Amino acid sequence: MNSLKTTILLAALTGLLLAIGNMFGGTHGMLLMFIFSILMNFGSYWFSDTIVLKMYNAREVDAQNAPDLIRLVANLAKKAALPMPKVYIIDTNTPNAFATGRNPEHGAVAVTTGIMQALNREELEGVVAHELSHIKNRDTLISTVVATIAGVISMIANMAQWAAIFGTGRSDDDDNGIGGIVGFVFLVVLAPLAATLIQLGVSRTREYQADKTGGLMSGNPLALASALQKIEYYAKHAAMPAATPSTSHLFIINPLSGAGSWMTSLFSTHPSTAERVAKLQQLASQMR
Repeated sequence: MNSLKTTILLAALTGLLLAIGNMFGGTHGMLLMFIFSILMNFGSYWFSDTIVLKMYNAREVDAQNAPDLIRLVANLAKKAALPMPKVYIIDTNTPNAFATGRNPEHGAVAVTTGIMQALNREELEGVVAHELSHIKNRDTLISTVVATIAGVISMIANMAQWAAIFGTGRSDDDDNGIGGIVGFVFLVVLAPLAATLIQLGVSRTREYQADKTGGLMSGNPLALASALQKIEYYAKHAAMPAATPSTSHLFIINPLSGAGSWMTSLFSTHPSTAERVAKLQQLASQMR
């Protein structure tokens, strides 16, 4: 069901991009947007992992300087039939973790120093299993594609807005133009909003799936549930230094979380922790 939801949302996002291209230039515009998105996805596919790891000053570790962590990751990777990913540590007291890499053969798991101090071994194992699940399910690639297409749509909307301000857009008499005020509102306001909501929908769906796969992989869904609650507590009381909205979807818990309201939760990259914990508790009862 989660895979079907992801497929539908990805199709909707791609359709939205093509519709924008059609508004700008008919069939040629659709083709241009399609080619443009492929080029951006290609760049993101090859370089996004390197970029995000450098953004957070993540340092690679091995069995010499982090033997317990490497052993934990290696055991879970073997259980999941995955190649051993690269392992990184981010020096911050805020507990969190994320996975990246264009495919399982180039996967990487990054954890903060804070998470290794705040969680016990079973909880940390649950978190690492969750992140390895993202690699196994190729969520790192899916999230990159979604973020890139959504970014293209937002960029086009900004360009259209500035073009309207400076009067450089096409005239309303052009059949291939935006088509008046309704088209302008769709392009500048509704399209970026729809792209954002679709992106968030994909992110939330993949988090549920990674929770389930991670719970099964570790054999202890309740430990993962406990870890999520602890990480959320810290995230609510102190945002992670250097965290950015563009990368917040990568983490197991949104590093920019706060008390928030229903509006902030609507635009959250993650499902509510309470819902995730409830699903993990249900999974644990099914495994007994």
